[in-house]
Amino acid sequence: MKIRIKGDSVRFRLTQTEVKSLSQEGEIFDKTNFGPAQFNYGVVLKKDIDHLQVSFKNNAVVLEMPQTDGKVWFSNDIITYDHTMKTTSGNNLYLLLEKDFTCLDNTIEDQSDNYPNPKLS
Repeated sequence: MKIRIKGDSVRFRLTQTEVKSLSQEGEIFDKTNFGPAQFNYGVVLKKDIDHLQVSFKNNAVVLEMPQTDGKVWFSNDIITYDHTMKTTSGNNLYLLLEKDFTCLDNTIEDQSDNYPNPKLS
């Protein structure tokens, strides 16, 4: 799972295995260790919501996805889910959740579990 944060936007990208795990298990988490501190991030399926939501608590960013969408995401062709939410501070926060495609350029990153890039066909 990759997470990209820029300004008031948060983007999560999941590999095929991660999308399958999210669809079947209802959650997926990862972490980055910064010595004495740890940053946690994940995606969870949640009942009774209609669009993406996000929370940031205890050094963790958790993206919440509607359970009805998440349970079938692995078996369908939908690539992205997005939503702009209004925060309690009054700003707009853009959320994007997408399937991770292989890169078009050379990279040293392991991409064996990424989705085939449609631009390569």
